Amino acid sequence: MRPPPASHRLGPRRLGLIVLTAFGLLAASISAAPHAQTARKPSPYENARPLRADEIEAHKPEDAKRGGPSFLGQIRTPEEFQQLARVYNPGTPLEIPHVLFVIDRKHGDRIYYIDTPRYSLHENFARERRLLPDADKATLIAQYKDPQRRLLFGTLSWQRDLPGYTYEFWEGDRLTPELLALTGERLRATFYAPLRFKANSTMHEETAQRAGLDVVTQEALLREQTFLPLNTGRAQGRLRIVASVEDTPDLSPTDILVLDEVPVALPPVAGLITQRPSTLLSHVNLLAKGWRIPNAYVRDGVAALRDYDGQWVELNVASNGYQVRPIAKPDAPATPGPKAGGLPLPKPDLTVKAIKPLTGMSTRDSRHCGVKAANLGALKSALAPLASVPDGFCIPFAQYAAFMQQLHLPQRIAALEQRADFASDANVRRAELAALRQDIVNAQPDPALAATWRDRWQKQLQGRGVFVRSSSNSEDLPGFSGAGLYTTVPNVTQADALPRAIQTVWASIYNFEAYEARRAAGIGQDGVVMAVLVQQAAASDSSGVMITRDPFDASRRYVTYISAKRGLGIKVVEGKRQAEQLMYSSWSKAVQVLSRSAEDTQLVPNAAGGVREVPIEGSRQVLTDALVARLAAVGSQIKLRLGNVDQDIEWAVQGDNIIVLQSRPYVDGGK
Repeated sequence: MRPPPASHRLGPRRLGLIVLTAFGLLAASISAAPHAQTARKPSPYENARPLRADEIEAHKPEDAKRGGPSFLGQIRTPEEFQQLARVYNPGTPLEIPHVLFVIDRKHGDRIYYIDTPRYSLHENFARERRLLPDADKATLIAQYKDPQRRLLFGTLSWQRDLPGYTYEFWEGDRLTPELLALTGERLRATFYAPLRFKANSTMHEETAQRAGLDVVTQEALLREQTFLPLNTGRAQGRLRIVASVEDTPDLSPTDILVLDEVPVALPPVAGLITQRPSTLLSHVNLLAKGWRIPNAYVRDGVAALRDYDGQWVELNVASNGYQVRPIAKPDAPATPGPKAGGLPLPKPDLTVKAIKPLTGMSTRDSRHCGVKAANLGALKSALAPLASVPDGFCIPFAQYAAFMQQLHLPQRIAALEQRADFASDANVRRAELAALRQDIVNAQPDPALAATWRDRWQKQLQGRGVFVRSSSNSEDLPGFSGAGLYTTVPNVTQADALPRAIQTVWASIYNFEAYEARRAAGIGQDGVVMAVLVQQAAASDSSGVMITRDPFDASRRYVTYISAKRGLGIKVVEGKRQAEQLMYSSWSKAVQVLSRSAEDTQLVPNAAGGVREVPIEGSRQVLTDALVARLAAVGSQIKLRLGNVDQDIEWAVQGDNIIVLQSRPYVDGGK
């Protein structure tokens, strides 16, 4: 096999060396196409329209200026391939040279290799050549759906990381084994090098299997990626290679961290690089988007950046790569203080003191129970029969506020914030906040109040296991998700444990990461209150998170992105190991697999309370295509019910039932 000319194979590496030498930059050796994050070539069909007949005629003189043929009937050399190719990300190791092709079954299966820069769409070429005499939409759709179609529209690409050529079709193309076999025969007869079929959906994988073809999957190509921009941006700070966030108490908002894997929790930092793939929807990655900090996966990032450990640098994460360059240490690199004029919090209503069941709640109840509980209450009666919301009840803000007054917490916090050492030293804040949390958890609950909690648990939920969760007025907001900042106590099964679990959630207002995140966002600490959601535990077969749009491309709003693992969803939001990641398009009705789960174990409820870890048996596949489509439909309905705003949704599946556990506005730091 002869790959494309050396200028395309070696240019990116040479370019990286030139940048490093001439400008003192550490340039990433990877650059991504607009959709290289998902191993898919951008489709002009998504952002372009076919040309009308008059426009085709008008373009002919301009097209002729390109010189050379508008198509070839065969490609005999790498130079001919390059002559016809359109190239995404030229001059980078992930450049994607590709050539569109059309096979005309009506005229002896004639193949046309198209001058792809000249014709952005197969359809434009077919109309100009009179291969599509009828201009109606139904005729065009038939070329993707009908087994007896006249034309086959495909793409031939050079895959650097295989290395080799692949051919592929639009993800929604209803290929048959016969059409796939015909395509392979025509390409082999007219192309100079071996080719492999690239499946763009699970449907294509199944068709290839029926045709007896070996396939290249999106998942396989993604495994070869050594860079993934989780959030683009630019930051200056001190680069620090850290083995463990938990064992590094002196982290500063001016630090740019390089880690082995995504941590479970993280205080605000200036930037983040991890060298193991993670789930895009982990709590830390969602926080990075909300904080608008650069965040990327870089394979072997620790080794690549070791020379910069401890230095002040500028990190730039773009959709097509990353750069780190040393800078002079600022004259006064002091840790930033609280942000002035930050995010205003919804004012809590402390007049509602009684426990409120989820049933009957609406989004207006966020005034006394927080957005998390209010959204679930609003969805509880709105999602049937697509999905259900586990029953539960809310302990409102007023009960929290009264308890904190008894402990004189507002006065203690006000006194701490007047201390110079508390304001300037993160370690002092960490220690003082830990003491506050301990006092809240260990405080004696009001006997009458604790009795009402247990009584409600017994009567409404029949004393079954519950998750005790936060629902503060400083989370699930349009500009501040608060994902993972507060504590959830899983699977409380004993009545005597319920009061302590509630106070543990109350105390999590003063989790160090939560306090620091609010401080960085300019949220006044004296305005933060906590409601508690006590919700029936769902023993799930699988669980995860989904976003009601493509997180890599905001324009693809017909796409649902899903992360899933077996068992309880704690492992998904922690993000420590790769989840099953899927994309479903309501336009193409196709499921695209970005990764299968890398987990060896799953979390399940423990009958005695809490959770336990058990081995995973059988296939690593978590979700079927049918279940993916159902989840996407649930996501669309939730988005519609919650103001038509894109949602970040936590879900679970038990048997054949989809269970919704949370829905918050999706915060995209790029906006």
